[in-house]
Amino acid sequence: MRVELFDFDLPEDLIAQRPAVPRDSARLLDVTGDGLHDRSVLDLPKLLQPGDLLVFNDTRVIPARLIGTRPSGGKVEVLLLRETAAGQWLCLARPTKRLKAGDRLAFSALDGRVEAMNDEGSVVLAFDRHGVEFLAALERSGAVPLPPYIRGGVADARDRADYQTMFAEIDGSVAAPTAGLHFTPALMAALGHAGVKTARVTLHVGAGTFQPVRVADTDQHAMHAEWGEVGQATVEAIQSARRVVSVGTTALRLLETVARSGPMRPWQGETDIFITPGFQFRVVDLLLTNFHLPRSTLFMLVAAFAGLERMQQAYAHAIDRQYRFYSYGDCCLLRR
Repeated sequence: MRVELFDFDLPEDLIAQRPAVPRDSARLLDVTGDGLHDRSVLDLPKLLQPGDLLVFNDTRVIPARLIGTRPSGGKVEVLLLRETAAGQWLCLARPTKRLKAGDRLAFSALDGRVEAMNDEGSVVLAFDRHGVEFLAALERSGAVPLPPYIRGGVADARDRADYQTMFAEIDGSVAAPTAGLHFTPALMAALGHAGVKTARVTLHVGAGTFQPVRVADTDQHAMHAEWGEVGQATVEAIQSARRVVSVGTTALRLLETVARSGPMRPWQGETDIFITPGFQFRVVDLLLTNFHLPRSTLFMLVAAFAGLERMQQAYAHAIDRQYRFYSYGDCCLLRR
């Protein structure tokens, strides 16, 4: 499909720079019925039904943005993307042209070596620590990797908590599964009283998930691989659910990856699934998701899930009603 079909104009002042306080006070555009209805995240217990299953992504965002020095003493900025082997990470670095294989890079509590330079502009760094020791040093050395549309990507102390969901347990993401940011213990209790069940999956979100598509046709776009896992308990919960409600596009992409090859089953591995209109969904019935970038793979996904024309109408309504967009913004509830 032509990528221009997924373009739209968004006023810059609608890009949220901080999350709603409290988190569950964010607005929710209900797109599950015949019309478009302005609601709140706090309305979720009334919008869902007993026996519905909310599936959350329990990945935790690591402080993946590192500032350090090159052998010459010059500055280097690194964004960790994913671990490719013990202690080795695929990264984006700048200035890339000033780096070469073998260079030692120094960060505040970490040292690394450039193992390889890749053609697409990424580099492979080998760090002097791995596992628990690496993560502990990263907590001291790194910063929250905010997307550039939030205050230029420069995080502060508040973002350490703000850019993490209440379900975050498994270290590995460089971007938050942002639909989960709207949930609070009070909201979870209300959902439980309403008979709504919950389950968890893990998908470590990569930076490529949120990037605009820079080609003219969707067939020309290649997705970055992301690691995920679906456990036995979640499989059983899905099998007995009235409806499966994915909290965010990351959980949806993982569930639909597993279901492409047959019935749901425990699974772990990498997925580079690219969902565009025409995709056959097999698991997810409802999707709670934030408002996404124009020409992005995520806007293509929601168009595939709920219909392109329907989502164009919903986004036009959201812009007209001053909904807040992107990672720290409001959300919408969609029906397949």
